[in-house]
Amino acid sequence: MYKRRGWSAHSEKKWAQMSPDARGEFASNAAKLVIKNPGIELHAIVVAKQNVKQHIQRDPNKLYNYMVKLLLLDQMAKHEQVSFVPDPRSIKVESGSSLHDYLQTELWFSRGSTTRLETIPRDSQHCLNLQFTDMVAGVVQSYFEFGQTRYWDVLSAHIRLETLFFEST
Repeated sequence: MYKRRGWSAHSEKKWAQMSPDARGEFASNAAKLVIKNPGIELHAIVVAKQNVKQHIQRDPNKLYNYMVKLLLLDQMAKHEQVSFVPDPRSIKVESGSSLHDYLQTELWFSRGSTTRLETIPRDSQHCLNLQFTDMVAGVVQSYFEFGQTRYWDVLSAHIRLETLFFEST
């Protein structure tokens, strides 16, 4: 899309900056990519933040880390080695425990896995894979936060979705 649309490779294109046509093209191309490559899976988790208890909301990184665990731990446990590329903001929570240590501990002790986790934080500006992931997140967010169905309708059949706190607590 960068080449076809004449976007600069030196400047990250954010979902919010994309035109509706570019968003539609992305959703369509992402669906085609998953269909052609069965080894590629798209996973997403969404949370109804208004239903999250206040004491949990005080440290949003803990909720983020918990969501990452729910979403990815079983997938990670299937492999001998996993390279995990999170947003750099997710590395530390207020307690000082890292997401990496949390996931590694859960893999070994909760799942009984021998998976070796390598965590490589990267800024999405320098990583096309993260930009792709951010755009998938844009599709999901557009649907759940703004009710935009155009892109969701194209891609949702290819996303394994989990929801959290959608019932009143």
